[in-house]
Amino acid sequence: MKRIASAHQLELTIDRLCFELLERHGDFQQSAIIGLQPRGVMLSDRIYHRLLYIQPRLNLRYGKLDITFYRDDFKQRSASLVPNATDIDFMVEGLRVILIDDVLYTGRTIRSALDAMLDFGRPATVELLVLIDRKFSRQLPIQADYVGKRIDSIVSQKVKVCWNEVHGRDEVLLLDENET
Repeated sequence: MKRIASAHQLELTIDRLCFELLERHGDFQQSAIIGLQPRGVMLSDRIYHRLLYIQPRLNLRYGKLDITFYRDDFKQRSASLVPNATDIDFMVEGLRVILIDDVLYTGRTIRSALDAMLDFGRPATVELLVLIDRKFSRQLPIQADYVGKRIDSIVSQKVKVCWNEVHGRDEVLLLDENET
């Protein structure tokens, strides 16, 4: 096990990502953020609240998107899938959408998210924000516009993002295949 980011480093990274978003999206009048269920929502919640702390008057559209039935492997799984809630109370038509997920690995989750998001309209643009980019593991030509940290890892390793609300601590770990 290797610690990729401590609680303090995670907090600094989230702050930096928020300032990058503000620099590029200004008042967010034509923008929206959408967190991907389940693990991207923890990060998107933090970003949403931090953005409002930095600029309290932001009119920030925020949604949560479940991609369970848009996955290309959903019929190959032996166990029944239990979807999470989608909570998007706006149309993305013509908006600049920022998708948020915790870890970018193969790119398949993001491809599924793009398909699912189209049920809410056709955005003007789509950007991707991830906490961790496992840069050498891509199966699809998808890349992040905003990255907390890029790491080198092998297929047998797993990135675990721990959130205080769920795990009792904030940190990011790189685990070997026999670790949980």
